Amino acid sequence: MSNVIRGINPAVHKTVSAPQSPTGRTDFSTVLAQETQRLDSLRISSHAQKRLASSRVELSASDIRRIDQAVERASAKGSNQSLVMLDNLALVVSVKNRVVITAIDEARTREGIFTNIDSVVIA
Repeated sequence: MSNVIRGINPAVHKTVSAPQSPTGRTDFSTVLAQETQRLDSLRISSHAQKRLASSRVELSASDIRRIDQAVERASAKGSNQSLVMLDNLALVVSVKNRVVITAIDEARTREGIFTNIDSVVIA
């Protein structure tokens, strides 16, 4: 169960302390690289995390990678808001911000209406 996570992959969001120079200051290029990586990593909003938890949906590291790859593909096509289909789970994602906005489980997808999206990606 250690490779199964609820809602978010801690490996994607781990903080790494930056090495310090002999003067005790953090190297600028290191800080820049860390911030760029942080901004480029996929995040899951608290709303989406609550939806996943209430639906008892657990995302594995593999699921997170598939979602991340789907967001990359949507970004390459110029999408802004995308519906990412992951097996029986639908995720509305802000492609530009790389944030999963909400999660819709199989029972909720029966409504069949998704608004404010400009693309659909099958993960």
